[in-house]
Amino acid sequence: MSTPTAVRPTARAYTVWLVALAAYSVAVFHRASLGVAGVEAQERFTAGASAISLFLVLQLVVYAAMQVPVGVALDRFGSRNLILAGALTMAAGQALLAVAGDVPTAIAARVLVGAGDAMTFVSVLRVIGFWFPGPTVPLITQLTGMLGQFGQIVAAYPLVALLHSTSWESTFLGAAGAGVLVAVLVVVALRDVPPGTELATPSGLAEVRHSLALTWRESGTRIGLYTHLVTQFSGTVFALLWGYPFLVVGQGLSPATAAGLLTLLVVVGIVVGPLVGRLCGRWPLRRSALVFAILALTAAIWTVVLAWPGRAPLPLLVLLVVVLGTNGPGSMIGFDFARTWNPAERQGSASGVVNVGGFVASLLTILAVGAVLDVLTPGGSTDYSLDAFRAAFAVQYVFWAIGLVGVLRHRRQLRARLARDGVVLAPLRVAVTARLRGGSAYR
Repeated sequence: MSTPTAVRPTARAYTVWLVALAAYSVAVFHRASLGVAGVEAQERFTAGASAISLFLVLQLVVYAAMQVPVGVALDRFGSRNLILAGALTMAAGQALLAVAGDVPTAIAARVLVGAGDAMTFVSVLRVIGFWFPGPTVPLITQLTGMLGQFGQIVAAYPLVALLHSTSWESTFLGAAGAGVLVAVLVVVALRDVPPGTELATPSGLAEVRHSLALTWRESGTRIGLYTHLVTQFSGTVFALLWGYPFLVVGQGLSPATAAGLLTLLVVVGIVVGPLVGRLCGRWPLRRSALVFAILALTAAIWTVVLAWPGRAPLPLLVLLVVVLGTNGPGSMIGFDFARTWNPAERQGSASGVVNVGGFVASLLTILAVGAVLDVLTPGGSTDYSLDAFRAAFAVQYVFWAIGLVGVLRHRRQLRARLARDGVVLAPLRVAVTARLRGGSAYR
């Protein structure tokens, strides 16, 4: 595993991180840019809502499908090259969208954005792993996920204002320009590893395959994948597509109230993220306890909401959103598992494998919820009943069960390895008490 040379992060480390963070924020901006311009997109391309939704689904498919290839390329070519390629690919996609006049061209543009987006986040995680000391990495990782979401705020406000005050072409060419600017910044200021760090990189296809096989066989990678899966998808599905119609159509809330609850979901993630990062850094062998807590809270609050007779009261829906706000920070624990159980030369592929879990589960859940709603709502109507939403959101239990079994299985394997190395984990209550008193948290 990677071991930074400094005990405390250096000023150079923070500079490199800020550049990587800027690249990730712009990637989030590109990712969200079409969503906030959905109405204008329907008018420009003379397309219905289903066609615009297809843009989102394809973008997610491309993002998820590229994670493992990107991870392998990351170990071979480094973070700087991948972040640079991602920024230029997304800029090309936005430039193509600016001049697109039909749906196929627009789809091609969003595929480019999805491809460039896929190269960015795992590359930024690799930068953090090499430039910061181990106990600091979980906190910096959570801060990256949190601060990167400001790109979505830029998409929601300045980009929309520009779109309304100028034109479609000027707005998305400007977005492409932001990507080029980030690419220049990456070339000038971002470096893969601290000076003096030597890495062994795969030299041929056979060695790449062998390295990827070792990454997959590592239980630390697999527990990371299942952690990402089980903690991420519910909040992502709610925030990305089905939360708003569930709140407005199913629960009868006003659009303004529903929008406020979705904003609250983001705010909760911003508050919870650093706390999760500090807990992971303080008790690195107890991270699964956080995963189980987030899973239990999420499944429990959904069970109450779905079983509630009639429409749920507003305080209960607020509590649902607050719990879902912990899903994003919880999913970041998966990357920390992969980082600590894989050597430095496999950090990229390990993060790529982990990132597949949550996005595949999110995509499948989005499609499954839509399919159930269509089956239970005759005539192609979008006036879904509350009972239809209840049945549709019940598909989440399948993915929670899959993720839970995966985490439990691979946690057991990892603890067996620790026991062979002489590390015996005390009960959680005993460990926390001992750590608070300054003793060992592990034995």
